[in-house]
Amino acid sequence: MSAKMRLSAPKMKKSPKTKSVLVLHGPNLNLLGTREPHLYGKDTLAEINRRLEARGKAAGISVACFQSNHEGDLVDRIQQAKREGVGFIVVNPASYSYSSVAMRDALTAVRIPFIEVHLSNIHAREPWRAHTHFTAVAVGSVLGLGSQGYDLALEYALRRLKAR
Repeated sequence: MSAKMRLSAPKMKKSPKTKSVLVLHGPNLNLLGTREPHLYGKDTLAEINRRLEARGKAAGISVACFQSNHEGDLVDRIQQAKREGVGFIVVNPASYSYSSVAMRDALTAVRIPFIEVHLSNIHAREPWRAHTHFTAVAVGSVLGLGSQGYDLALEYALRRLKAR
């Protein structure tokens, strides 16, 4: 490395460490509250989002929520999160857990830490639900605790972002 290059290195801007969390909801989660409440609970997606956004605001960290039934929209939102400097992602891939290599690849490509959330205990259901494409690359997983799983994942994300 030349002396000229070394001298200019300190002038390079570091990317800001943002204090924001993106919460992603996969397909059919827009039906929460009415869809199989014995499995997924009675909380609506709007109620969950309001609760998460309020908790983030109280902690001084922005929380943005996004739901789509379309895989490509979720992949686009993950890539956008990188451009926005999002610091952490909480994701419930829903049925894409078992089929979306594209979402997994997007999450690993952007290198934003994330927690995988499932409202039901996927290990206590059909055997094919026990393996997801996300678990091996997630910071952690929360499952079987209903909508409270989102709250627990967000609390972890908030602590992690505040520790930076």
